Amino acid sequence: MIQKTLYKTKEYSKVKFLVDFVEAEQVEVVGLNGDWEKGIMLNKKKDGSFAAEVNLPKNSRHEFKYRLNNSEWVNEPQGDGEVLNVFGTTNSLIEL
Repeated sequence: MIQKTLYKTKEYSKVKFLVDFVEAEQVEVVGLNGDWEKGIMLNKKKDGSFAAEVNLPKNSRHEFKYRLNNSEWVNEPQGDGEVLNVFGTTNSLIEL
């Protein structure tokens, strides 16, 4: 799930990523701001879900995926859409 907080007076928006991958030991969101090498690690909560908050520029689009356990790539079903990538699969999309 994605929660967006759009600020009228700031040049960025706060985005909260909250996912529940019960089999995962580690989850990161990769691809934000075009960075597919270094992901943002989500923190594991007591209930087993994972969460992270990031600030992203206003009026921007970002392709991303979740990477589970450094090996499995998963899309966000509640994103703003999906776009085709160079590997013939899709990336999740978030628009601010």
